[in-house]
Amino acid sequence: MDRATLLRHLAEAERHVADGERHIARQEELINELRRDGHDLETASEVLATMQQSQVLHLEHRDRILREIDELE
Repeated sequence: MDRATLLRHLAEAERHVADGERHIARQEELINELRRDGHDLETASEVLATMQQSQVLHLEHRDRILREIDELE
């Protein structure tokens, strides 16, 4: 893959990482609100775990792209 394409993919991967961070932070806020109000946390916690697993994949993808860019140089 050429450098320009990799840089476009990197920009998209960085957006996914940033979006994931925001979504995780918001889900943690929701869990804290639910806890404070005495609600069950099971489903919200499962959603958070899924978001965190997805974030790991986003980070791994970004890191793969960075390695590919490094290999071109």
